[in-house]
Amino acid sequence: MPLRHLKTCNQQRFIEATPACFSNTKRYNDRLYQTCKLTSIALLVSSASFMLAGCQSASPISSNTGSTSTLIDFSSADTAKSQRQGHAFTASQDAQAERYAQLFDQEKYPSTENQAKTHLLAAIRQHLATEHVAVAQANYQSVPFIDADSIDAGSTSLLRTIIETYAYQPEGMVDEYQPYIDEYDDSLQSDYYNEKYGESDPAEVERKASAAILAEAGENEPTSSDASSDNEYAYDTADYDSADYSSDDYDNYDEYSSSAGSALSGMSRLNPKTMAAKYEAMQLAKQQAKTEVSADNKPSMSSTGLIGNILTMFHRTPEQIAATNAYQYQNLTFNSVSQYNPKQRQLQSVYSYDYATPTISSSIQVPLAFDFNNSKVTVDPSAIMPLVAIVNPENTPLPEQMAAHTVSFGLPESITAQLPPAVLYDAVLNAIQQSMAELAPEHFSAVDIDGDAFAKKVGATRAVKVYFGSQQSGEMIGKTLKYVTQSLQAHVDANPKQYPDGATLKAALAKAQLYNKGYQSADVGSLLQLIEAIGPISFNQINYYYLDSSDRLLAKQQRVNIGSDFMGSTTTMLNQIRYDKTSFNRHALTPLLAESFGPKATAPIDGNAWIAAQREKRDSLQLARYARYDYQDGGLENYYNSDDYNSGDYERNYGEEAIEQSRTDNGEDDTDNK
Repeated sequence: MPLRHLKTCNQQRFIEATPACFSNTKRYNDRLYQTCKLTSIALLVSSASFMLAGCQSASPISSNTGSTSTLIDFSSADTAKSQRQGHAFTASQDAQAERYAQLFDQEKYPSTENQAKTHLLAAIRQHLATEHVAVAQANYQSVPFIDADSIDAGSTSLLRTIIETYAYQPEGMVDEYQPYIDEYDDSLQSDYYNEKYGESDPAEVERKASAAILAEAGENEPTSSDASSDNEYAYDTADYDSADYSSDDYDNYDEYSSSAGSALSGMSRLNPKTMAAKYEAMQLAKQQAKTEVSADNKPSMSSTGLIGNILTMFHRTPEQIAATNAYQYQNLTFNSVSQYNPKQRQLQSVYSYDYATPTISSSIQVPLAFDFNNSKVTVDPSAIMPLVAIVNPENTPLPEQMAAHTVSFGLPESITAQLPPAVLYDAVLNAIQQSMAELAPEHFSAVDIDGDAFAKKVGATRAVKVYFGSQQSGEMIGKTLKYVTQSLQAHVDANPKQYPDGATLKAALAKAQLYNKGYQSADVGSLLQLIEAIGPISFNQINYYYLDSSDRLLAKQQRVNIGSDFMGSTTTMLNQIRYDKTSFNRHALTPLLAESFGPKATAPIDGNAWIAAQREKRDSLQLARYARYDYQDGGLENYYNSDDYNSGDYERNYGEEAIEQSRTDNGEDDTDNK
């Protein structure tokens, strides 16, 4: 009998043998099955909704991926069919490999972020290799550190909370320990100590009573020096009844003791239980201080002591921030013009700090130039004269007394022989470019500039945004240090005669490379994140680079945010830099730049020669002073101590000479007296 027929017969026999009492159970199971079915459908639909919501941005998978049409049927002996299946399988594998490469091969299939990074790095390399000019203008603005609508409004940072809690002194702290102080005072008057020590001196009794109390609290354990010294005040602790001084009463003695004199004597206040209790009491005191007003209609002072008052004094209110913006930052700009010559490694700039209102106007202008090939720095003397006046006030010339508008200072040959500034300059520039190239592509973003007014002014066709938070800034610092060390090491290896074994630079680089192996660049970023998390400052930097169609850098916009909860504000510096000659030629500071560093500019004063002359003059004065000291100490003093000196003869001769000198000074002589 066929298998299907046997199975049908068995099912029929099972149904016929089923008792009638199972009919109700069957109906109940049907209802339960329908309920479970509906519940399963609902769960399936909700799960599918979540899956679809999370996969909306994912690219669709090819329908033929893993299909049976690409599999080879080895059960068939048809050669043509096997070849067709083999070709289809190979094509499917190639398509899968291509799709996999598109997902992870950023060099062959770069993402949007990677393309933006590539464009920017090409623009920066070209920019640093060509001569260019720059015009910059920076403005400032402050805002409250925490927005008024934020959930964190009214809350303080963790670091400030810890400091205030640690410094907080509850009002009942002294009253809590007053009974023990009274007990100690009463013990001084008792006959017990007089009978014990046989003395009635209050000061001596007080000292011994203090020693006894501290001994019960375990605070004056004898040291090795105490054991070896002759202690005339030794006492037997067995003579004291432990019931008189309960050790539990002095468990917290160290908490408020200042006799230790150690920097860690207050660390016991940091235990969680005490800190939590003090924090709750401090918050209640702050709430009461907001509602309570003293007799002179002034709010009550902070109970966190001097530290709390200092933190409150530095914390700026929203009204103070608004006043700063209205009266200072809105009228203040920081301007500069610069020209850069990469072949000669020269950077010449003029910086101007300008404040202008309808009623007042002021400007501070400082020319500054760096010449790395010649190891020189040129600056306006008015910028350094205040510093020189502090060091050498007697010989400091005024700006109008200077023969030129600028002063040039060069590094000593002892420094340039070891490390030429040109080598260091090239190493730093190369390190910055290499470090930025190693940053992850997700930190580079192509932005839409359709509504960017600054992009329209400079004529940019694309813009790239680069975000530098604490992690990225620290990583850049770590990579830059390693690349600089590597470049300097290559310079040392290429000049073995100049840097023999034992040379200062060679030894320093060897030690730097040894330490560079012990950390990764990302660790520096993590360290800055830790400082930002617990420190009183938060910082980030956002850069927008504007490029043209040929990846030429046209402008840059830099936004730096510096703020902290201690100050209660975040100050933003917005710096816009343009690299076009039209803006440079029309700027008001360009004539001053040409006057200071142009071809027709007066040669700068040799600052090294001026410093050498001042040093020589100072050494001469010092030598003359020492010569006078030697004359007084070695001449007169030795004469006074000699046997030829007679005090009586000296006084008599000195008196006669003094009288004679007095007559001469008054125009008298013996002839007139006659």
